[in-house]
Amino acid sequence: MMKSKLECQKIKKGILSLLFLGILALAVTLQSCNQKVKAAEKDKPISDLSIYNLPSKWTNQNGQNIEMKDMKGKVLVMVMIYTSCKAACPRLVADMRNIEKRLPENIKDKVQMVLVSIDPEADTPKRLKAFAIENKMNSNQWVFLRSTEENTREFAAVLAVNYKKVSPIDFSHSNIISVFNADGELTYQQEGLGVNSDPTIAKIKEEAQKIN
Repeated sequence: MMKSKLECQKIKKGILSLLFLGILALAVTLQSCNQKVKAAEKDKPISDLSIYNLPSKWTNQNGQNIEMKDMKGKVLVMVMIYTSCKAACPRLVADMRNIEKRLPENIKDKVQMVLVSIDPEADTPKRLKAFAIENKMNSNQWVFLRSTEENTREFAAVLAVNYKKVSPIDFSHSNIISVFNADGELTYQQEGLGVNSDPTIAKIKEEAQKIN
């Protein structure tokens, strides 16, 4: 006997409901797996070469106190500058902006652009915030940091950045942009002003693609 039209519609609805429930269950499973992978990455032991071992405390441009390990899980692109610099630092800032601008949109949320002050006395959080706004670097992509003189010296040594105060308002310093992987390990350095940043961007892309 042939099924009625009403019975056929009921069967179709039943099949669609089962399909929907199956897709929903799959989505929940995938989300759960993804969360487990992220949790495992977060709990991954820090290597001896990671900057996340540093116990130093820092303050960002918003006046928030952080540690380097608070940025764990992202590729870090770092440079050391001071906001009152009129010579090399504007070029370094331009290089950082150029690198950020050239990053593909699909990896930008995996990358943090970090500027560390070598003049913490003058570069207060308020000054860093103003500098960020002046240079159109006030999105979440950008972090400005300052700390004590001792912590700044220690961090500069990690980056192989040399600097020296040559007057009350002037410093002589290295011009280096450093790339750290998601585990806080140094993977590449760009040295000089206005140099070709293609290798730097290639390294950032490479490290970002390793992040789930």
